[in-house]
Amino acid sequence: MCLAIPGKIVEIDKEHATIDYGEGTKRKANISLVDAKIGDYVLVHAGFAIEVLNEKEAKETLNLFREMLSYEEE
Repeated sequence: MCLAIPGKIVEIDKEHATIDYGEGTKRKANISLVDAKIGDYVLVHAGFAIEVLNEKEAKETLNLFREMLSYEEE
């Protein structure tokens, strides 16, 4: 199963960006496949941003992930 995670771009250095996934989790991702800027939410799969998302959609998806993880911890 493949999984793509939404996150917010907080820094850009040429073709790579620092993505904030929330709760202190930040990782680098290649953004050469999308037209994105700082503050945009992107969908990241295998280290590549594959789609720019609107903020509402990204936050809803992140909330679903958090909800799923909370069930796993119980």
